[in-house]
Amino acid sequence: SLGLYDSDESRVEHYNYELNQILSPDMKESSIDVISLKQRDIFACDMFVFCVSVGVSKLEKEVNDVIFAQFKGNAKIIGHYSTLARVHNFKGIFAVISDPVDLLCKKAFVESNKDCYGNLDFMGLAPEQIRGYGLGVMNARACYFASQKEATKHYINEGRAFGPDGEGLIIADSITHYNELLSDALTHSTKTASMQVRSTGFKPYIAPALSSGTLSLLATINSQWHYSATFIGGTFMGCRNRLLPSGIELETLALNETLLNKLKLTYKLLSEF
Repeated sequence: SLGLYDSDESRVEHYNYELNQILSPDMKESSIDVISLKQRDIFACDMFVFCVSVGVSKLEKEVNDVIFAQFKGNAKIIGHYSTLARVHNFKGIFAVISDPVDLLCKKAFVESNKDCYGNLDFMGLAPEQIRGYGLGVMNARACYFASQKEATKHYINEGRAFGPDGEGLIIADSITHYNELLSDALTHSTKTASMQVRSTGFKPYIAPALSSGTLSLLATINSQWHYSATFIGGTFMGCRNRLLPSGIELETLALNETLLNKLKLTYKLLSEF
């Protein structure tokens, strides 16, 4: 079943009608019950998906200004829900889709592990319960730009994306034959892709919602390889991984030294944030 909650009840009612009226022509697919929830019910689940979006700046704003505004607005709200998860002793997956996912994952971890006096007691969400979904669209964007040039078409089979979906992002053209020049060009194109969408007069929602959100969430549920941010040594950082019954498996790669050093810088950047 899919439970929907929003503080605006009319929005929940809208989606409840719409989602319960989606059906293929043969009417043979397995049905999913779509249920309207009250706040008290939202943690009676296996996966809680946080996709609140407040503080989205105007179209002409720079990327860094947008990310900062989103973090300020979303951090307050995720603090509330991560505390609720603690109160309800939630043991499922706490999935973060709202931007910036890496920083909001850390915010959720810290806030859920504070007692009523604000002291860290680590009685809330375990770090491996929290996952951030923002890197999937960066990989999809890298594939899009790579496919436009013969020199980078190999990315689709050989390349990888690492880090956050903004400053610190690393696109590696190939993990077997890494080319720094090609990789840096792909990274730049991928990082600025959202501004290209914004230049058309629209905010980039569709590709992130599907590539980072829906498809990556389904891959997580089905223990398939996908991109998401997970807890690595105290910091949430995006990379290819899968969730198995035994826990999180990170993709293990023999990396070029130049690429490895760049990853260390990104990790340091995220840690300092």
